[in-house]
Order: sequence, then structure tokens, then C-alpha cells
Amino acid sequence: MAGGSFGPAGVAKERADQYQGKVTSYVIISCIVAAVGGSIFGYDIGISGGVTSMDEFLEKFFKTVYRKKQHAHESNYCKYNNQGLAAFTSSLYLSGLVATLVASPITRRYGRRISIIIGGLSFLIGAALNASAINIGMLLLGRIMLGVGIGFGNQAVPLYLSEMAPTHLRGGLNMMFQLATTMGIFTANMVNYGTSKLHPWGWRLSLGLAAAPALLMTVGGILLPETPNSLIEQGRKEKGRQVLERIRGTKNVDAEFDDMIDASELANSIKHPFRNILQRRNRPQLIMAIFMPTFQILTGINSILFYAPVLFQSMGFKGNASLISSALTGAVLCSSTVVSIALVDKWGRRPLLILGGILMIVCQIIVATILGLKFGGDKELTKGYSIVVVTFICLFVAAFGISWGPLGWTVPSEIFPLETRSAGQSITVAVNLFFTFVIAQSFLSLLCALKFGFFLFFAGCVTIMTIFVYIFLPETKGVPIEEMILMWQKHWFWKKIVSEHSSDSIVKPENSFQA
Repeated sequence: MAGGSFGPAGVAKERADQYQGKVTSYVIISCIVAAVGGSIFGYDIGISGGVTSMDEFLEKFFKTVYRKKQHAHESNYCKYNNQGLAAFTSSLYLSGLVATLVASPITRRYGRRISIIIGGLSFLIGAALNASAINIGMLLLGRIMLGVGIGFGNQAVPLYLSEMAPTHLRGGLNMMFQLATTMGIFTANMVNYGTSKLHPWGWRLSLGLAAAPALLMTVGGILLPETPNSLIEQGRKEKGRQVLERIRGTKNVDAEFDDMIDASELANSIKHPFRNILQRRNRPQLIMAIFMPTFQILTGINSILFYAPVLFQSMGFKGNASLISSALTGAVLCSSTVVSIALVDKWGRRPLLILGGILMIVCQIIVATILGLKFGGDKELTKGYSIVVVTFICLFVAAFGISWGPLGWTVPSEIFPLETRSAGQSITVAVNLFFTFVIAQSFLSLLCALKFGFFLFFAGCVTIMTIFVYIFLPETKGVPIEEMILMWQKHWFWKKIVSEHSSDSIVKPENSFQA
């Protein structure tokens, strides 16, 4: 066994202080290209709400909604309440959920690059189908193909970024995925604003332009190197060391390489990673893989990002005003993510999550109060109150952008040992897409039923998740990805679980885990 003995729970002994290397242009370029995969996720989030508010799109595919929208006496909260329209948005995330389960073994067995390429090609096909759709069936088929692209992309890209990044900058570089997502959202909002003036085919251009980030993702996947972790896991140790030396800019990578070898030998002894991840020693990571993406969606952010134009029109904003307001929220999300990248490896993950949670709670309560007192039925907000509502929604988006937006992906992608990393990421993505589907399908009905109360519902969810982070999430800043297990053994709560299962510690990988 290369590089030293296994410590508790099968990981390499602590030797992070021996890691050598610097931030090379090679690793930065690789991470930037890979993170473009996030832009296809963001572009769809931003484009869906804008397209579903365009009259020509509604008149062609959703005539009932179009007629309700024109009816002056229809409740502002209920004009868009239509399950078919919700399915247009949500079908993508249901297919993405299924795709990510398929993507997990492919990502583990054949590498991160192949999943990135498959994701890009699927998204290209989906964009072409949507742009040329002549009926609702063709439209939904295109959405399903987009979902396959997102399932593969969201599975592979965060893993790729975590494994390529040096330990001390892993948080910031990993957030390139979320930054690309927010840039995709902002770009989509601006595209919607421009295409809304192109009658009657503007919606086709909005949907078709999804091919641009998909093409970048596909070409990037072809040109990118595989991660050293994945190469070593596939048995290509020499190639893995060559890539590691190249991305670290030094030949002195023995400590990090030895940790990867240890983790790989353990990983290759695991024949059924999904079964292994259910074992007690992996309980903390599994809990985080489920709760982090769940909480990220239950902030309510997707309700705003998916349906921003619809939401603002429901509040009385007209046409271009609603699109401008949604573009503003996209710009705020993008800029706040940049702030998070600058702070995450200085302040840490927990402080940003807790601070963001508190700010989101305050903003949601204020927005709900204004809507409850000054808006309802067929009444519209005055200009002054509309400005206040948009301001606090933007502050809410900014709080999300510095905290749960990027960290909801970063934390789960960095906490798993190599033997369960792909399975863990698959669970994270699947849970995220499941709750994204649920919110996308139910939001229009929730808005109609709860009215301003849906902001209070999400405020309650944010309160619970902020408390959860304070109690149960240890700080992962500066912890090497291959030694993350030691973090759980030192945490006041999780050490009781993983320590009690020390008998499962791996001394001989070939005998340790039997499926």
C-alpha cells in the first residue's frame, strides 16, 4: 500500500501540512471551463419564468392561462395557477433526478469528464427541441432532455471542481459552479427582456439560446483533463500523478498523491457504494447530503428565480417592469456569489450559512407583512411599496447568494471520502432535483392558496435550517478532502456516532467491506 497506513475509519493519516504546490493557471482554467456547466442549470432557471410570462408562448401552449391573465377580475395571486404550466418547468427536474442516478456509476467508473460531455450533449438536444417545438409533447420532450443534461452536469461538475482545487482554495474554486449558475440566471433574464420585444417568436430564441452554454460545456469536457483522483481510482496511477504535478505546479506531490492512493485502494474495495454509504460510519455525510440540498431549496429561492416575472406580475408589475425586476434579482444573485467566493475560505462555511439564514428570515417576514397589509384580491401595490418589496426581495437573494446558494453545493461535494464520493454527490443532486421539482410543480398553487403566507412558510423553513447548521455542521474550511473523516471524529455530536463504529475501521481494504 503506497503512502502510509490507514487511520481511523479507513482514511490516510493527517499529513495535510506536507502538501506542496501553488495555484497554477492550469487548474484555474480547468475549473473555469468545468464551472461553465453550472451556467446551463442557471440559464434554464432564469429562462423558464420569463418565457412562461410571454403572451405568445402562453397563447400557443397554455390558452387557459392566457385567458385568465387577460381577465381583469381574476385574483392577482391565482392568474397563473395551472398544473400544465407548472409541469413545463418541473418536468426538467424530474428527469434530472432520474438521470443523476444513472450518472453516478458512470462518473465513478469512467470519470468526471465523460459525464460532463454527456450532460452538454443532452442539453444541446433539449435546446433544439424546445426552440422548434410545435406542440406541447415536443416541448416537454425537450425539457426532459434538458433534465438529463442537468442531471449529469450537476453530478460531475462539483466533484470535478473539488478534486482539482488545492485544499486552501477549494471552497472558492468550487463555488465557480454556483457563480456560473448565477451568471446563467442573469443572462437568461436579460435574454428574456430582449426577446420579449421580438413578436411572435421571441420565446423560441430564449429557449434556443440554451445551446450556447451547452456547447461550451461539451467542448470544455472534451478538452479538460481528468481529475487525478478519478485517474488513480481507475488504476491509472502514473497518469494521475502527472496530472497532479501539472495542476499543482511542482514535482513534490508525494503527500497528496499518497493520500489519493490510500483513498483509491479503499474506494476500489467498495463494490456497492450506495450500500456502503448507508453504514453508520458514513452517517454524518449521508445526513448532510440529504439535508443541505433540501434546505437550499426550502429557502424559497427557486420560487423567486423560476417564476420571478410571473411573481412580479402577480404583484402588479406590468410587462417589462416584471422582467426588469427579475433581471435585477439575477444581477444581485451573481454579484453576491462573487462576494461569497472572496469570503468562504477566510470566514468559513458555517458563519456564512448562519449569517445568510438570519438575513433571509428578516427579509421574508418584511415582504410577507407588506403584501399582507397592502396587497390582495385585485388590488395592486403602490409604486412606493413595490420598490420596498423589490428591495427586500433583492436583499433576500443577496443573502442566499453569499450563503446557501453556493454552499448548498460546496459542502456536500467536499465531505465524502473517495469510496462514496460519487454516490454521495448523486444523492445530493437527486435530493436537490426532487425538491426543486416539488417546488416548481406546487409554487403556482401555493401562491394562489397561501397568498402572502408562502413567504412566511419559507421563513419558517430557513429558521429550522439555520439552527441545524449551528448545531450539527462542523467547519470544513482548510480540511483536506481526503482527510475530511477526521473532522467528524472531532465534532461534539458526530464523534459519538462514528467513534462507536470504530470496529469498522479499515486496515485491510480487501477484507473490510463485503457487499
